[in-house]
Amino acid sequence: MKQGIHPDYHMINVVMTDGTTFQTRTTWGKEGDTMNLDIDPKSHPAWTGGQQTLLDRGGRVSKFNQKFSFLNK
Repeated sequence: MKQGIHPDYHMINVVMTDGTTFQTRTTWGKEGDTMNLDIDPKSHPAWTGGQQTLLDRGGRVSKFNQKFSFLNK
């Protein structure tokens, strides 16, 4: 391998939304930094299967539905 072209991996602390922490190796930040997550797999509906609603006030989804409404009949 070539010397000097690879990123510096180091340990950081990650704080989940529920307050739990763990350590991981990363290229983000500096050694010992703390990353506070706003969204994580324990709370986000994409991972938990929660109900999601699409807010569209006359935007792309509405235009698409109007344009292709004949397919739903």
